[in-house]
Amino acid sequence: MSEVFEGYERQYCELSANLYRKSNSAVLLLDGEQKNKQVSEIKAGLDDADVLIRKMDLEARSLQPSLKATLLAKLREYKSDLNKLKREVKKLTSTNSQAAHEELLEAGLADTHLASANQRERLMMTTERLNQSSDRIRESGRAALETEDLGVSILEDLHQQRETLLHSHKKLHEVDDAIDKSKKVLTTMSRRITRNKWIVGSIIAGLVLAIIVFLYFKFFH
Repeated sequence: MSEVFEGYERQYCELSANLYRKSNSAVLLLDGEQKNKQVSEIKAGLDDADVLIRKMDLEARSLQPSLKATLLAKLREYKSDLNKLKREVKKLTSTNSQAAHEELLEAGLADTHLASANQRERLMMTTERLNQSSDRIRESGRAALETEDLGVSILEDLHQQRETLLHSHKKLHEVDDAIDKSKKVLTTMSRRITRNKWIVGSIIAGLVLAIIVFLYFKFFH
């Protein structure tokens, strides 16, 4: 998606530079067919610039929040430059009086070289900003990929830990069942041992009684 934005941005910068050149050259033209043609071309270019601005705005809003804020701030600068150019074109097309035309002509003659220098400087600054923005976008994209990889790794670890906990829970449940069964077996064994003690005690008591009776009859009769 960053490549799409960069493509729109490159087209806009080239179109903006071309419109500024046409606007500066149109100032020197007198009223007539040539000037009207030049103005028509500039207006058509302005419409194309508006379309590119809207495309960049839509593309920027579809990106991640960190990139979105940077690109929208840059778009505000482009919109400001475009509005300035529109105002210059509006002055250029204003022919209500000869004085306005002379003022534009004089201003154009006086500022032609300055505008060219400013335009070159603006192009250089725009190119530099474009390169810096591209670097930032690439860095942000790389950081986003690293964050995504880290998130996937964490999710995999959590999934493994969940499986381990479920397995441990199952084992504990089996141990609890085994302990319950052992308790029942021990209880049964304890009851049997107690019963056997009573039986053995009864047998011993019977034998003692029988011996006493035997001795009694042997020695006293």
